[in-house]
Amino acid sequence: MIRIGILGAAGYTGGELIRLLLNHPQAEIVFANSESNAGNLVSDVHEGLVGDTDLRFTSEMPFEQVDVVFFCFGHGKSEAFLQEHTIPSHVKIIDLAQDFRIAGEHDYVYGLPEINRERIARAKHVANPGCFATAIQLALLPAAYLNLLKDDISVNAITGSTGAGQKPSATTHFSWRVDNMSIYKPFQHQHLAEICQSLRQVQGYLDASVDFIPYRGPFARGIFCTAVVRLPRGNDEQTEQQLHNDILNAYRDFYHDAAFTHYSEAPIDLKQVVNTNKALVHCEIFGNKLLVTSAIDNLLKGAVGQAVQNMNIMFAIDEAAGIRLKASAF
Repeated sequence: MIRIGILGAAGYTGGELIRLLLNHPQAEIVFANSESNAGNLVSDVHEGLVGDTDLRFTSEMPFEQVDVVFFCFGHGKSEAFLQEHTIPSHVKIIDLAQDFRIAGEHDYVYGLPEINRERIARAKHVANPGCFATAIQLALLPAAYLNLLKDDISVNAITGSTGAGQKPSATTHFSWRVDNMSIYKPFQHQHLAEICQSLRQVQGYLDASVDFIPYRGPFARGIFCTAVVRLPRGNDEQTEQQLHNDILNAYRDFYHDAAFTHYSEAPIDLKQVVNTNKALVHCEIFGNKLLVTSAIDNLLKGAVGQAVQNMNIMFAIDEAAGIRLKASAF
């Protein structure tokens, strides 16, 4: 069994992580840390777990009893925590914040299995990707593999309210969010850095900009992304058709061995992925424009589902263990 500790366990990601791990065949939750909820039943906060567990939050952090610890902190808090606390060298860390996603003077591996599976398998520390970043990268990585990202890329993506975390705010409460849409952080979202880092890793360089406009959606969970890539013009119709065939085949092949990312021949929609760890990708070509759509659940493939996927890889067990979740038909 993999013995697990969870820090920041009272938020949305903490609750979803506990839900997955309770049903994981090789996982044991040793502690779920929350200073403000210490002593309370986990199911008092994460009410969907009523009847599933008698686990209580604790203020204790017995790191010596675990094999891996998940950081479910807000952004910026993981690095600060590690400056103030010592975690034994044998304990692996999976950080769900953005603190270590950009390569630098640390040993965290960027946890996108579709391009870093072998590095994740050897890693002691993993930086889990952001939710928007996951959806956008999965839409664009095959194009980067074909060296197609030479002109600026237009990306629009809409996310559910859970992407903003559990703490209520002016833009998350029901009466504002329902039947409403808005944009935020256009062209400057914090996930752009990790998106460009991965595209550069696959293509070898990236001179183009990713013009990303994020939207707040009137739903709780999920991300739906559209990306437009400008393609080179062929010298003749036959050459252009060959390029189009190469692109479609590359998208089909790139995720052929991926555990949860699938290329769909038909157009996709959000309900196909909500409450699952799946990512769906579809593309169409219109003249010299490649339109790619992708969809994920922001709390699962965009956060804790991918984190558990990374844990499975790190401990050399079935990559899909505990996260084979099926979408609802309605």
